[in-house]
Amino acid sequence: MEYKTGSTGRIFAVRFDDGDDFLEEMLRLIKNENIRFGWFHVIGGLRQADVVTGPKEPVMPPEPVWCEIEGARETLGTGSIAWDEKDEPKIHLHAALGHHGDTLTACVRKGTKVYLILEVYIIEVTGVDISRPWFAEGGFNRLTFA
Repeated sequence: MEYKTGSTGRIFAVRFDDGDDFLEEMLRLIKNENIRFGWFHVIGGLRQADVVTGPKEPVMPPEPVWCEIEGARETLGTGSIAWDEKDEPKIHLHAALGHHGDTLTACVRKGTKVYLILEVYIIEVTGVDISRPWFAEGGFNRLTFA
């Protein structure tokens, strides 16, 4: 285990509207505001998303199990923001996606379209040097502390 302590920076309240590409717009906001590290919460709806529901087997690197979400899903999630070694922001978001009482919990990866509204609250963390470079052994971008 590794950890660092930081301080709360800016706090953003963001509304995404029906049809918005959530992940694309989040990355644009993160770049525009230069949010280097932070935490966020998501509540609302998604109508489309490509998600990973876990590895096929618990090995490194994992082979992801992909699932394509279509149709309205109630969405509640939490995620983190950190930048990679190429100075690009990376989002790591896990969410519960529900429809008529059936819930799928997954890592939200791409192809996200908002259904009706999605509220996001971003808490910027300052005073820490944290990044998310590529971790070849694991096959993913891993949170790293300087």
